[in-house]
This record gives sequence, structure tokens and C-alpha cells, in this order.
Amino acid sequence: MKKTILAAVVFLLAMAGVADTPQQTYIKKYSALAVEEMYRTGVPASITLAQGLLESGNGLSRLATEGNNHFGIKCHNTWKGAKVYHDDDEKGECFRKYDSPEESFRDHSDFLRYRDRYKFLFDLELTDYKGWAYGLRKAGYATDPKYPEKLIRLIEDHSLYIYDSQRPEQKTFHEEPVIPESPAQIEQAKPLTGRQREVFSFALSRQMYSQNGVPFVYATEGETYEDIARANRLFVKEILKFNDLKEPRELKAGEVVYLQKKKKRAQKGLDKYVSEGETSLWEISQRFAVRIDNICRLNGISRDHVLREGDILNLR
Repeated sequence: MKKTILAAVVFLLAMAGVADTPQQTYIKKYSALAVEEMYRTGVPASITLAQGLLESGNGLSRLATEGNNHFGIKCHNTWKGAKVYHDDDEKGECFRKYDSPEESFRDHSDFLRYRDRYKFLFDLELTDYKGWAYGLRKAGYATDPKYPEKLIRLIEDHSLYIYDSQRPEQKTFHEEPVIPESPAQIEQAKPLTGRQREVFSFALSRQMYSQNGVPFVYATEGETYEDIARANRLFVKEILKFNDLKEPRELKAGEVVYLQKKKKRAQKGLDKYVSEGETSLWEISQRFAVRIDNICRLNGISRDHVLREGDILNLR
């Protein structure tokens, strides 16, 4: 009831011609963009707007006015674009500089969606702005212990939650706009049915799964590639090729072993991957069922490329 009354007051003030506050000006200017990003990546529009208001000083900070950086995203070691330097936790820190606010909003959404430490947030209800606010703090987005409370207050004071139920402002749609599934849901292995196994002449004696539409099994203790190939009427060379290997390696229990060629690109909604400790392209290839050669082509790198913390890989 309180939220409804507050929203009505805000609306009546606007109709009465009361001069907009800096916060209202920012919301009017960027709310549609926040909704578009919500439909592209699944980040609630209320969270995007609240973070933008807070991080950019209502769009008036030096980072926002000179660098179009509305979310205080730092350069990190992979940023190849323009830069702006600003005192933050340390003096003269490097921040990303964008050509437009739209680029900043897009980078912010991608920053959250494609890093493993934030992926649990996308399993929350879209309208659970409190869960998102506290989850961002838990995942290490900000060092300020009051960060969640500041976001929640902005959302409630300015009724930003109303944007979480809005549609994009496009007039026509080739397809009905929908919020994308969470990365964890898309990436979750799917059990193959008996009928699917029969189509591919796979063994019927064990459970099989698929990732990115590619069938696989989880290796058991002591199992070898030769064992899995034999059980599924495949040559050892075939199964090694399907898993981007030239020679057999020791299998650990629970490892994924693909029974067909991996795909050229990842599933829609898993467009990128940001390294948070992995160093091997092979590990990423196996995780997303995308061939290593295709990952290399998509990113202009060689097969022996070693990932560093924060490296971004295009998967589509």
C-alpha cells in the first residue's frame, strides 16, 4: 500500500510541473535503456537504475560526464578501449571510458551475467530487488557494507521496482520479448531420453546427458576413453576428436566425455565467459561444449593461449 501511494505522489508531482530532481532526470533518461538491458540479459531494471544513480552521482560524476562510465567499472587487465583515471580505493585508478552511456549500460549487464560469481543472482525472482542488492554485496561487487541498503532505499524512494514489470519500448517485435533464462539453467546438463539414445545407437545401460545439444556421459571411477568408446560403438580416435584430444588422458570420476562433435558456438544466453581462475581453453571447451578451434577463431587466439584472471572469451 505504501509503495502504491508513493508512486502516485511521484506521478502527481510530475504532472503538476514540479521541477525534476537530478534523480528523476536520470531515471527518465535511462529507464528505457535499463528495461532493454533487462530483456537482453536478465538484470532487473530497478537494480541497474539504482546502481547507476549511486555509482554515477545521478549521472553527474566525472566518470559519467567525461567517460560515460555510469557503474564505476575499472579497466582490469583485459580492457583495450579508452581509459579515464580517477581516485577511488587508490589514487589514479584506471576506469573504462565508453563512447556512449549505452555502451556503459551494456558492459555493466554483461559484467554481471558472464561472471560465475554473480550467476546465482539470475536464479532469483526478477522482482526480488532486495535479494539482488544483498547478493551483489555477497559476491563482492562493492566494498561498502551499506551498499545493499543504499540500493534498496533508492529503489523504494523512487519506485524503481515498477520498471521490473515493464516491456521494452520497441513498437514492433519479430518475436515476443522474453527475459532470458538464468545462465545456470541454460548451462545445466539435460538427461537424454531412451528414444534419443536409440537414435544415436548409444548404450542403453547408463544415464546420458546433453550440453549445448551434444550428448555426453560422466566418467566413472577407473573408466577410460577406450571403455566409453567400446560401450558406445565408437572408435577411440573418434571419441578423442570429439573431446579435443590427440592422446588419451587419465579420466577422473565425474568428468564429461562427449560422444559427438561439440558445437561451433555456445547456447544463446551464454555468449561470453570471463575467466575467474581457469587457465585452460580445453576446460572451457568441455564446459560449454564448444570446439576449441572455434573458440580460438571467435577470439583471435591460438590453441596454446593461457587464460588470465578476468580474460573475456566470446563463445558466440
